[in-house]
Amino acid sequence: MAATGPKSAKYIFVTGGVTSSLGKGIIASSLAKLLQARGLSVTIQKFDPYINIDPGTLNPYEHGECYVTDDGAETDLDLGHYERFLNRPTSQANNITTGRIYNNVITRERRGDFLGKTVQVVPHITDEIKRNIRLLGDTGQYDIVITEIGGCVGDIESLPFVEAVRQLKFELGEKDTLVIHLTLVPYLQSAGELKTKPTQHSVRMLLENGVQPDIIVCRTEHPLPQEIRRKIALFCNVQVSSVIEAADASTIYDVPLLMQKERLDQRALYMMGLYNDKDADLEEWKSFLGRLKNPGDTVKIGLVGKYVELKDAYKSIAEAFIHAGAQNECKVQLEWIQSETLVDENHCADVLSGLDAVLVAPGFGERGIDGKINAVRLAREKGIPFLGICLGMQMAVIEYARNVMGIADAHSTEMEPETANPVISLMAGQKDVTNKGGTMRLGSYACKLKRDSLAHKIYGKATIQERHRHRYEFNNDYLDQFEKAGLRPTGINPDTGLVEIVELANHPWFVGVQFHPELKSTVLNPHPLFVKFVGAALTYKQQKQNTPISATADATSGVETTPVETAEVIG
Repeated sequence: MAATGPKSAKYIFVTGGVTSSLGKGIIASSLAKLLQARGLSVTIQKFDPYINIDPGTLNPYEHGECYVTDDGAETDLDLGHYERFLNRPTSQANNITTGRIYNNVITRERRGDFLGKTVQVVPHITDEIKRNIRLLGDTGQYDIVITEIGGCVGDIESLPFVEAVRQLKFELGEKDTLVIHLTLVPYLQSAGELKTKPTQHSVRMLLENGVQPDIIVCRTEHPLPQEIRRKIALFCNVQVSSVIEAADASTIYDVPLLMQKERLDQRALYMMGLYNDKDADLEEWKSFLGRLKNPGDTVKIGLVGKYVELKDAYKSIAEAFIHAGAQNECKVQLEWIQSETLVDENHCADVLSGLDAVLVAPGFGERGIDGKINAVRLAREKGIPFLGICLGMQMAVIEYARNVMGIADAHSTEMEPETANPVISLMAGQKDVTNKGGTMRLGSYACKLKRDSLAHKIYGKATIQERHRHRYEFNNDYLDQFEKAGLRPTGINPDTGLVEIVELANHPWFVGVQFHPELKSTVLNPHPLFVKFVGAALTYKQQKQNTPISATADATSGVETTPVETAEVIG
């Protein structure tokens, strides 16, 4: 029985099996990109099975970075992929968790909406899941809504979501939904064979939950021969043309082209009964890939942070460097530097002396703070291009207060609540809030730039909008002191007067920003701060190469570069 009334969008569901981290988000983003390039209006949403309301309070080591949208939603990092691929902003409606679903249902139950009935997983929880799945589609803005179901089929916590998909397939009709199942086809070295059994078992698990996949995407390290595709199709009840190879790629940005070659978009449109004779226009995307894969130079940039052991904790920063590197036609080699290792000033000088630029990353808490301050000081004194993001900017303010302005006990009340000189302090309106999920400035805020500033030159306009995620602010009681001492506040929130950007005038390139520019960098619109920062790194590298060896030795106090953990941004 199909639902009555108009249906505003078609729905594609992406599920995963066998193991996590197969790349459901990248497959969903790539398909969305292909459909968008055909002229269709597409959005993607992520349903996460964990019970947290959102990932805002999760440890970065646990879940990677927390991605923030314009409307202030703290979301899964996959939403970053969605925005980077589609070049379109997402919102709170694009990321729903089990916690939010249950919270909504329990709130309604307490309010009496269910008239005393027993509240159950089916139908009440699944109805709430379906309502959230259809929120974006019912706006009338999209032709297709792609929904990524987090976790693996068979996980206990994913069952209500899979059940909701089963119900929607029945309610919406045959051509209005499509299920894509991502699985693994491993290669056993000892046997010299690709094995389809994990895929068969995964699909069987999905079938046990009442959902027949329409398309099976197979992650594999080796090409899928036609006989393997036929075998998967036979055992999994799909046509051979619905078995798609997803081979490992050198960069995630190759995947849309690989999926186009496999005709994933054509197959999806055919199975949903959508006629579209427009070829996907990916010329700009191919141009980006051409620059990415054929760099004319390489720069080495240090990312100083406290969560560097898990690269996903700084995922958007790493991706922003990829975009900026391609724009500058150079390869950005990131050196992931644990800030705790830089507490010794001599070791800090050794580690940073071989870099072309330094970025001090965001974070929370006091661990690794001294190392970050040392990194800022070295970049400032040696003229190394510097970018501080959020906590990185705050460390730049503290370092300048201590080592230039002579305020030896300058600190942030986040780390030292009783400091006599709180150059960074908690917002007045947040001092009495104890709920960690509600104490931060989140989402997009305006920033007015001073016309004679480097920031204005970088952005090319007087007012910008950037995304925030922080609790503590530059203390305006010290504003005049800093400006007179040379650290200029060049970006100010026009409504609150809060400082958003600081710059050092007598330095080749020294910028600290309270916001998170990395969250707005996309393939087709690299963020100007990162583009100019990489450009400054290139200039600095060229100047070093043109400097006599003796002068270079003087500038670095004769120290040699010590190896640090490195990871190239381009895999």
